[in-house]
Amino acid sequence: MEWPISEVARMSGVTARTLRHYDETGLLPPARTGANGLRYYGERQLLLLQQILVLRELGVGLPEIGRILSEQVDEVDALRGHHRRLLAERDRLDVLAGTVSRTIAELEQSRKGGHTMTVNRPDNLFEGVRPSQYEENMRDFPELAEEVGRRAAGMSQEDADTAHRARTAQMIRLADLMTAGHPADAAPVRAEIDTQYRALTDLRSVSPEEFRAIGRACVDNEVWRAAYEAVAPGLAEYQRDAIDAYTGGAAA
Repeated sequence: MEWPISEVARMSGVTARTLRHYDETGLLPPARTGANGLRYYGERQLLLLQQILVLRELGVGLPEIGRILSEQVDEVDALRGHHRRLLAERDRLDVLAGTVSRTIAELEQSRKGGHTMTVNRPDNLFEGVRPSQYEENMRDFPELAEEVGRRAAGMSQEDADTAHRARTAQMIRLADLMTAGHPADAAPVRAEIDTQYRALTDLRSVSPEEFRAIGRACVDNEVWRAAYEAVAPGLAEYQRDAIDAYTGGAAA
């Protein structure tokens, strides 16, 4: 049995654009391409797509996924390996949930006492956090995600932790501007967004339209939205609106 690309996109939640990108890079060619150029996928391709998405959820970059798929022989053995990784990821998420729970309790206690939260052990804020987790949820931006994954693969753990803390600090600065009452198009907000844009363009060329799409993803992507909302309620929408203002678009 075969399924057209639109049906595979519906079943898997992966956009047709991403599936085409997987084909163009050789990661997941379709079973066949019809006379009208429409891609069709069989059961083997669906199984491969499942493995790709599982590995993506585990934080594996596209180049590394390609290597894993090309080297593996037995699908059952491969799935057993993925299953072990998923169980390990479940344990990591349990630790991360505990980290967030502690932070919430400390913040609530600080607010009751009317003073600023004191971080006695800052490393506790990052228990269970995988530094690349936000980049790995960039399925709507496959080319940018691939470049992020390529650079992350060459990072030491210390470099990755430093980069993650820098991103967290960036989110906190934006939250401070929001809390201070600055509108999304205010000069200090534009300066902060300009720093973000320049960081992206250091990776690859990013058009204003793509930057706006990234801004919308801060709200639409569940993982990204949760990350922003964990810093400050409403920050995801504020980030989106600030990018819209910076690029001259209209906030959705």
